[in-house]
Amino acid sequence: MWTYAAKRLVLLVGILFGVLIITFSLSRVLPGSPVEMMLGHRPTQEQIDQARAELGLDRPIVEQFVRYLTDLARGDLGVSLRTGRPVLEDLSARMMATFELTTLAVVSVVLIGIPLGVVSAVRRNTVVDHLSRTFSIAGMALPVFLIGMMLQMAFYGGLRWLPLQGRMDAEILLDHPFDRITGLYLVDTLAAGQWPAFASAVSHLVLPVATLAIASLAVVTRITRNTMVEALGEDFIRTARAYGLPRRVIHYRYALKATLIPMLTVIGLTYGFMLGGSVVVEFLFDWPGLGGYVVGAITRNDFPAVMGVTLFLSTTYLVINLVVDLLYYLVDPRLKAS
Repeated sequence: MWTYAAKRLVLLVGILFGVLIITFSLSRVLPGSPVEMMLGHRPTQEQIDQARAELGLDRPIVEQFVRYLTDLARGDLGVSLRTGRPVLEDLSARMMATFELTTLAVVSVVLIGIPLGVVSAVRRNTVVDHLSRTFSIAGMALPVFLIGMMLQMAFYGGLRWLPLQGRMDAEILLDHPFDRITGLYLVDTLAAGQWPAFASAVSHLVLPVATLAIASLAVVTRITRNTMVEALGEDFIRTARAYGLPRRVIHYRYALKATLIPMLTVIGLTYGFMLGGSVVVEFLFDWPGLGGYVVGAITRNDFPAVMGVTLFLSTTYLVINLVVDLLYYLVDPRLKAS
């Protein structure tokens, strides 16, 4: 296993290095300059030259990249040109909000999508299967932002059941303060015993989590259903039926086990999709995570911030896939044999 993990880790580092090269190169060749943001309109040529020298933009691109890697090795991601704070500090203040949102969405997808797909496969061509198929097609067809707007109109604009934006009501935050130990509001409010704050955090999570989860839920449900149907047609299932094993044992012990192995890869890809999709959801729900931060950085040519967010999201996605690969290795005997 350790040899397998080492090979995957080397591959991860190589991919991450490639992502850095591509992102860094694009940030230098795309239209727009961070100097314009720093100096405003109509700066003098002397001011432009001085700003370029301060940012290191007057040096060859290879030298700039080597300097960036050197700073990165020291844990320095640079200073955001928009906020004026270290990029690492900005990311630390926002990444846990994104992590809480995406993780809860993935958990929701797994807990709902896989059982729903299994039921659809077991009751193939019944009303349950047809309803599941309709939901899957609709979920995959609708854009994420449209799903979010529909949920906002229904549960905030119409029913007034759930809040529209943010992570917590301002008055609740003032009346029931808590220490932000982890940055995960659900965990921190529980640790502090602040139940009103916990309830507010839960209510603010419902709509963005649902928005982020629905599209992926449709995909996971459909893939689970198709994989389960394929497993039910395998020879080992026919053998189990010939031995007279109960249907429940055949479905949920043998077929489901065969289905869960490829689903590990799907779950890893789903997490990566949600990391990217969270940008739209966070912007729509005014969620104080990395989404709004990276949108502001891109529109203002804040290269250090863009590089920092790209590095964080890429690393997170690659680590998740490394964990999935290791789990796949543990549960799939064919990989061990090879």
